[in-house]
Amino acid sequence: LYMGAELGQKREWQHDGSLEWHVLQYPLHAGARSWVRDLNHFYRATPALYQLDFSAGGFEWIDHSDSQSSVIAFLRKDRSGRGMVLVVCNFTPVPRPNYRLGVPCGGRWRECLNSDAALYGGSGQGNMGGVDAAPLPAHGRFHSLTLTLPPLAALFLQPQ
Repeated sequence: LYMGAELGQKREWQHDGSLEWHVLQYPLHAGARSWVRDLNHFYRATPALYQLDFSAGGFEWIDHSDSQSSVIAFLRKDRSGRGMVLVVCNFTPVPRPNYRLGVPCGGRWRECLNSDAALYGGSGQGNMGGVDAAPLPAHGRFHSLTLTLPPLAALFLQPQ
């Protein structure tokens, strides 16, 4: 992020002026600030997001070929191989209900972050805190999730 982007300020940062702190009085700007704060906290608390940054073992594509829907999904993994985060991005303004993605394990997957949450100024669409993986194969994996992908959003999920 560049100076002021965490506030959603309207003008580009200038070295001879201050940031537009006053925009935080508006809900969308306060939401952007909250999103950056929560994303930073999640990043620091989640080794899968940083431990293997420079190793192929820390990243795995789930699906990068859904150009029709403009959706990508990938896993980030920690050194132990047990800690992981599923990241799903919907790059269109179209919500995608019942979107199936293969995952490496069954059980409950908790929705840790959703950029479309009302707290961040979004529409509030999502997966009500989490979803259960079904034993239905998808994307070369034995289990899959059926997700609601909010518009123009990123979801971060972890197996419980």
